[in-house]
Amino acid sequence: MEIDIRAAARLRASAGAQAAVLPLVEALCRSDADLATIRVVCDWIQYKANFREIAMVRPVLADIPAGTAAAAAAAPTPVDGHELAVDLRRCAQPETDVAAEVTAAILDTNPDRVWLEPWAPSSASCVWRFNALFWQALVDWEKVTGKEYEQTLPGGESDARNAAAARETILDLFKIWDELATRRALPDQLYVLELGVGNGGQARTWLDEFVELDRRHGRDYYRRLHYLMGDYSAHVLDRARTAVAHHGDHVSGLVLEATRLSGTIGFLAGKTFLVYISNVYDNLPSDEVASIRGRVYLVQARSFLPGPAADEIAVRFGLRRAEFAQVTQRLLRIGPELLAESLPEKFGDTGQAVLFWQAVWAALRQAERYVPLEGLDTYQVTPTLTGEILRSLLIAEGDVRMHVSNGALASFADTLPLLHPFGRVVCRDLFTTSAGEYRSGFFGPGKYDGSVVNWVNGPLLQLFASRRGFDVRFSAFTQRPGSHIKTLTAGVRD
Repeated sequence: MEIDIRAAARLRASAGAQAAVLPLVEALCRSDADLATIRVVCDWIQYKANFREIAMVRPVLADIPAGTAAAAAAAPTPVDGHELAVDLRRCAQPETDVAAEVTAAILDTNPDRVWLEPWAPSSASCVWRFNALFWQALVDWEKVTGKEYEQTLPGGESDARNAAAARETILDLFKIWDELATRRALPDQLYVLELGVGNGGQARTWLDEFVELDRRHGRDYYRRLHYLMGDYSAHVLDRARTAVAHHGDHVSGLVLEATRLSGTIGFLAGKTFLVYISNVYDNLPSDEVASIRGRVYLVQARSFLPGPAADEIAVRFGLRRAEFAQVTQRLLRIGPELLAESLPEKFGDTGQAVLFWQAVWAALRQAERYVPLEGLDTYQVTPTLTGEILRSLLIAEGDVRMHVSNGALASFADTLPLLHPFGRVVCRDLFTTSAGEYRSGFFGPGKYDGSVVNWVNGPLLQLFASRRGFDVRFSAFTQRPGSHIKTLTAGVRD
């Protein structure tokens, strides 16, 4: 039996976590589990809202499963072993019976669950459709909660809106533009692009600072500035436009998909001096891969509602268990307003449909399993990039599980061609900066209100950029001490 505690610092700091380890081991020893084939992984899941149970078992499949659910049921895929995943944070709480949780996870081969989807790679799970729905129907969600989504973030606001950080970025731009102007190489149009505009606070702060610094600088760069705001949510973009209305024609707004930029803003290729991105990449779909005893696996997930939670929701909205998957899929397909119109006997208005959405989201959990990969070259990270790029990161760390950050990598790959030769990408987000970090902490997924949060595999983005002639460096976000946010800066290699 292997026990992997990925929360060493937390373990040292928490007497409750230390006390939880012995009951965990005792429960395993009392069980009939084959200890030679079981791995125990203890995480400290810092997100109080997440998709995990206190203890859960993940099968490690011996072969790639059959192609259809019917075929899989007829010929179950054999397993090489099991992984017992334990949340140390909740185990450390006095009300948790650790032995009972572990025993239940091991013995319950047919748990009381209402399944919402079939097995799929993590990035294809319905949690990401919930995430997309949150941004598409944000106005309906906020109407029911009575507050803007930024108020639900840690600290009640985004790290993006920081005047000192804006001044630092603007002054760096001025240096570049001054040098190009001296060489008569500065274009007439100076393009800046922001992806993920939030409520417009970052854009307003940045543009207001720009005007003041440009006035002092005396070069009249503001007259030539074109600031483009891009966001997935039309509602968010409308709010942002209002925040920067006093900057008039200097600002344009575009509804766009962060993972497919070239089709919407390809006209900016080679022209953009700054692409500013804040808290976007951690909100894009991601797979996870794992190396276990020298073999590489893809993590598959399957969303469900625990039986008791499903029954509570069923009573509240007049549903049967058998209807949950169908009604949930309809919600994800057409949104709460049309769901209420199509099922008026269950949802009297859009607000009732949103309440159903919120109840399902709060109760949503995920089962997981490890499926072997035939080869990294057979796995598509993005439509144009195979899993071969992961090899060096996986080999270096031994047994490890990490994010592939598919959505972030696709967006990053589409962003780099937009840069002017002297342009920069400045991205503030939740980044890991070494592959080894995945051996010592939990980096998502977690839940923020109605959306998903995942840390981004920084070394993978760095490796990708290097192969395409760009340098990437990471630095602390010094303007807010204690923040987990880091700043990625990317530009053409000198």
